[in-house]
Amino acid sequence: MHDDGRYDDPRVTGSTSEPVSRETDYPSWSPGATGASIHPADTDPPAARDEPAVHLAGSEAPESTAGRRASDVPSRPVNVAEVRHTLGRRNTAAAVRFEPAVPHQPTAAAARDTVPVVPDAPVASTESLAAVAADPTYVSRETPTREEDDPPLAMEAMRAVQILNPSGEVTMPRPDRTRVMCVANQKGGVGKTTTTVNLAVALALHGNRVLVVDLDPQGNASTGLNVPHHTGIPDVYDCLINSVPLSEVAQAVEGIPNLWCVPATIDLAGAEIELVSVVARESRLDRAIAAYPGQFDYVFIDCPPSLGLLTVNALVAAQEVLIPIQCEYYALEGLNQLINNINLVRQHLNPKLDVSTILLTMYDRRTRLADAVEQDVRNHFGDKVLQAVIPRNVRVSEAPSYGQSVMTYDPGSRGATSYFEAAQEIAERGVKEPVGRNA
Repeated sequence: MHDDGRYDDPRVTGSTSEPVSRETDYPSWSPGATGASIHPADTDPPAARDEPAVHLAGSEAPESTAGRRASDVPSRPVNVAEVRHTLGRRNTAAAVRFEPAVPHQPTAAAARDTVPVVPDAPVASTESLAAVAADPTYVSRETPTREEDDPPLAMEAMRAVQILNPSGEVTMPRPDRTRVMCVANQKGGVGKTTTTVNLAVALALHGNRVLVVDLDPQGNASTGLNVPHHTGIPDVYDCLINSVPLSEVAQAVEGIPNLWCVPATIDLAGAEIELVSVVARESRLDRAIAAYPGQFDYVFIDCPPSLGLLTVNALVAAQEVLIPIQCEYYALEGLNQLINNINLVRQHLNPKLDVSTILLTMYDRRTRLADAVEQDVRNHFGDKVLQAVIPRNVRVSEAPSYGQSVMTYDPGSRGATSYFEAAQEIAERGVKEPVGRNA
């Protein structure tokens, strides 16, 4: 006996290898009858045999096709071949209807053919396999890079270590002369002070000697570097009005090696009026910086949001002008007046002055306006615009409340990374050939 719903009866089939279905137990059939008639259902057409009996509820069920035609089937001798063919077909239907469902196990070739093909999935080429066989140390280009494979937190930690540079090595090129850069824009709120503080910290952390001169009476640069600038503290006002040496006013920034700051107090607000009657009033700051005994790689001058005498002093003392431009329309509207004033100073007071750097700040990539402003500035100024763009980032705004720059407050943030890239680009532009890490 087999457990597949069939048994072998040699008296019917004449062979022990042919199965007989249990469905052949209709009344007119007996195991010992050799001249039994074929089951009436087997003589029905396929459509009539396989069609299920479906009727609506409440209606009279139709008469069974097998019962209706049982008397119409003539008796005739059994054809062994036809019986075999018929039994095989009936057994297949019985197996489908009554045997428990068994999951279909496809062959290896069928399974391979049914696997979906992913278009972007990397496939090892013949050249890659040959290269691996020839050189065990070969690394395919299909292998994901470390940046792609590392999780976001690990990548942020790597950026933080790169920006903080705990080893103290010189990783940014140092110029062969002192670069005095004036950060100017007569429009307020475009990021002059934030740019000055973060660029200075980034350059100082990577081996450059930097001096920050806070020329804004609000003293925001002094706040961002955590330098005291309350009333009574020697500040840049004493240098401009009383000719106090700059070395006696400069203070070392705590926690940042190679960085000094000349603070500004509220007294500087009166310097605009007092400088009117002073001889050579436009060059007072220039002479104070030139008399400093130390040697700096960078001197950043943070200008007030105006075009008064304080800004003119900064333009005369500087060799380069860095203009932060907010990615909004009002920032572009006042840019022409600033360029005209810079040209006037170049013609009459400082022939060496040059607009060397344009930095786009507060870039909001969600707006079309920011992209339009960026395109206009790049089309007008060309290579003077830094490739690094400073995005809107809440960490940049939070850092001054803790007396820090964003470089030390959150070195892994997007704002810190952007300012680090800007500082690196400025350093590379200032030298013809970058210096080594340990220079």
